[in-house]
Amino acid sequence: MTDKTVDYYEILQISPNAEPDTIHRVYRLLAQRFHPDNAATGNEAQFRALSEAYQVLSNPEQRASYDVSYESRRRDRWKLVSNGTQPDNDFDFEQQVRLTLLEVLYTRRRTEPDNPGVTPLDLEVLIGRAREQLEFTVWYLSQKKWVTRNDSSALQITAEGADFLESHYKEQRKRLTVLPASTEASEAR
Repeated sequence: MTDKTVDYYEILQISPNAEPDTIHRVYRLLAQRFHPDNAATGNEAQFRALSEAYQVLSNPEQRASYDVSYESRRRDRWKLVSNGTQPDNDFDFEQQVRLTLLEVLYTRRRTEPDNPGVTPLDLEVLIGRAREQLEFTVWYLSQKKWVTRNDSSALQITAEGADFLESHYKEQRKRLTVLPASTEASEAR
């Protein structure tokens, strides 16, 4: 295992409770899709990640070892969620997170139209919030049909999401950049 922060369950798109048969079936399906010899959907990096995840999760000893660190990281993330230092006004903060997430997906769609999706793990790094903290945001944006998931579970912005971002960007950005200053002023008193 080269990187303890890699989520092999997410790479294989399976539950941490998945049975060995399920792991094998899902791996075979995804391996066919991402194998470099597949001209339509081949992706060498994705195939390597799948193979590494399968190698660890299909071996009972390696999986047990991985699960210990996986559960530890999961508990630490939930501590962050429950003890997170969010601003006093959660509604404004959530709106800012939504706008940021839409900006990331919009930029990705514009700059990489052949690969417009961003994985939850990449969003976690780009936005600086744990996936568990982004679940509500992703749910909301999905329900509004502003984001969708592609075949590999990566998020991508929809036309409706791009329209919303473009029509509300300046107004939202101005309002949200004023908030932190007013919050700091009230804390200084």
